[in-house]
Order: sequence, then structure tokens, then C-alpha cells
Amino acid sequence: MKIAIGSDHGGFELKPALIDYVKELGHEIVDFGVSSGEKANYPDYGIKVAEAVASGEYDAGIVICGTGIGISIAANKVKGIRCACANEVFSAKMAKEHNNANVLALGARVIGEEVAKMAVYQWLNSEFQGGRHSERIQIITDYENK
Repeated sequence: MKIAIGSDHGGFELKPALIDYVKELGHEIVDFGVSSGEKANYPDYGIKVAEAVASGEYDAGIVICGTGIGISIAANKVKGIRCACANEVFSAKMAKEHNNANVLALGARVIGEEVAKMAVYQWLNSEFQGGRHSERIQIITDYENK
């Protein structure tokens, strides 16, 4: 898979470990920034990653800020994006299986590096279950397309 990743200053320290880990898993990953720990606005990076995924150029995205909340809200403003904030493994798995999340948001100040890796692994290796979940995703998509 080709994965876009981005963070603000709050997620900057966690991001390199996740980039290395995703590469170890055999995926291509492209860093959309930030490139330093200097103050940055999370919406800028959440939207950049989300637009890259929505365009179809990337298969999935990972966004990181201090809590994962703000950057997930920003990413979800991009049409076609289903970004889930998951700061533990079960939610990351369910985000894919039930919600077909195409972007995963993590909170670097909430989740440790090892748990973050486990959450990313579960999200990348889970499959959307379809069925009744497809109907629910369609309700969201129909509303989004109004």
C-alpha cells in the first residue's frame, strides 16, 4: 500500500518511528510534514494527508497530533475521508472493520510508541467487513454528497 503520513509539532516525535515501522511492514510511506518540532497548525497537515488519500494517489493516511482529535476533525472535512481517532488497538481494528476508515489519527501525547505501532498494524491488516456496515457507510456518503 501507498500511505501518506503527516503531523503537527505534537506528533512530530512519534512520526519517524511509525514511518520506519510502516516501511518494515512492506508499505510505501510518504511524509507530508512537519519536518521539525516547531509550532505548526494541525489542520494544515490533516487536510494535506486527507486530500492525498481522497485523490486516490494514496491508499491510506496516518495523521498525528497531540491527542489525535483535532487532526482527525480536520481530515474529516475532506470529502470522501473517514478518519478515525484511535489511541488504542481495538478502536484501530474496528475503525477499519466496521467504518472502513481510510485515515487513522493518533495522539502522540496519549499513546506510546509501541501501542501506536500495534494500532497501526491492526488498522493496516484488518479488512472492512461490509454487510450491514456498508449500509451505514452509504448513509454517511449520501449525506456528504448532498
